Amino acid sequence: MPPIIQIQDLHKSFGDNAVLKGINLDIEEGTTLVVLGGSGSGKTVLMKHMIGLLKPDRGRVLVEGQDIVPLDGEELARVRKKFGMVFQAAALFDSMTVYENVAFPLREHAKLKESEIREKVKEKLAIVGLRNVESKYPADLSGGMRKRVGLARAIILDPKIVLYDEPTTGLDPITTDYVDEMILDAKRELGVTSVVISHDIASAFKVADRIAFLSQGHIVEQGPPEQLRRSEEPAVKAFLSTWFGKQ
Repeated sequence: MPPIIQIQDLHKSFGDNAVLKGINLDIEEGTTLVVLGGSGSGKTVLMKHMIGLLKPDRGRVLVEGQDIVPLDGEELARVRKKFGMVFQAAALFDSMTVYENVAFPLREHAKLKESEIREKVKEKLAIVGLRNVESKYPADLSGGMRKRVGLARAIILDPKIVLYDEPTTGLDPITTDYVDEMILDAKRELGVTSVVISHDIASAFKVADRIAFLSQGHIVEQGPPEQLRRSEEPAVKAFLSTWFGKQ
């Protein structure tokens, strides 16, 4: 079976700033890939290409074998339904309850009775380990719980792929651990393919099946976490030493 996402010779510049310089990356179905790198290395730009939010200057992005680069309008919208997105700050609507937040994509994209919506919301919240929180507002929840509500909303339409944009940024160690477990649980419970954009080394080594290290527009190393731990690539060694040096 071909990889669920294939990125082939991807190039992207903004003016004179070449951000991606020939990215090649395969993401296997049901696995968790972490794209690791420092700030400004192009991680988020790469992720935006995966869902067609940006068009490359050159190269292809295949989702389940279909090149999404030429698509727009309804065709692109159809592909995007294969994705769920968990944003850096959970991006919940403060004025809506947990129930209303998680139900929002269903109201936008599915024609369901209220009883069916209620059942689906309850089911997804249970999957992410939350019960009896439907009537609460985001302000009533801890940071980790807000992330889990964000994941419940991301999986409400049963996507095949979940994208996490810097999910542990700004979180304390206990909440970070909670979010790492959330990512692992989503893979175990739902079998989804996960793509995590991160500069958090500890988190990457905990959740990843594979890590792709992005530096100066190139993926300079990719493989299982242990392969990166032993990497002789200077950019990887320098980046990882900031964490392993503290061990």
